[in-house]
Amino acid sequence: MHILAAVRTGLLETPVPTPTVKPEDVTPGPYGFLIVALLAVVVVLLAIDMLRRIRRVKYRAEVQEMLDAEEAAASESDAGADGAPAADAEPNETGPTDPR
Repeated sequence: MHILAAVRTGLLETPVPTPTVKPEDVTPGPYGFLIVALLAVVVVLLAIDMLRRIRRVKYRAEVQEMLDAEEAAASESDAGADGAPAADAEPNETGPTDPR
């Protein structure tokens, strides 16, 4: 019986902690919100710029492949029926070319 009385009184009395810090001092406030909002805008703009640059590199690679295929087709057509390259055919370049 003694245990039941202790449990009953323990359930009735719940301690409530007193706050030691003012809630206004620990919230970010308007300056914190502005900084977070500014960071979010900057991240979105950087993502858009990154996607644009990746797309540009992809298109340049596709154009370079098309130009290489055209050069290969032109060099094959310049080669005579005997398979020897024509005298006025330019040798293939060994380095990468920039389509700018």
